[in-house]
Amino acid sequence: MKEIIIADKQKYLNEHYPFEDTPELMDKKLCIHCDSVFYVGNYKVFKNQSGDEFICCPNAPDCNGTVIDWFPAEDNQ
Repeated sequence: MKEIIIADKQKYLNEHYPFEDTPELMDKKLCIHCDSVFYVGNYKVFKNQSGDEFICCPNAPDCNGTVIDWFPAEDNQ
């Protein structure tokens, strides 16, 4: 997979986020694959050989978490 650099991350999220209630870039999430807390705005996008794009954990490619693996982070993290 190849990383794609996104110029307007909020616009990309608004157009490609697969669930309701698209998060804001300053929202905190917990990736259950790597157990890290991060700001949504630090996400990465990767494209596979078929052309499919995936919104991934900021720790990708070391972490294989995508948006389905993100949960609201506790305020104290």
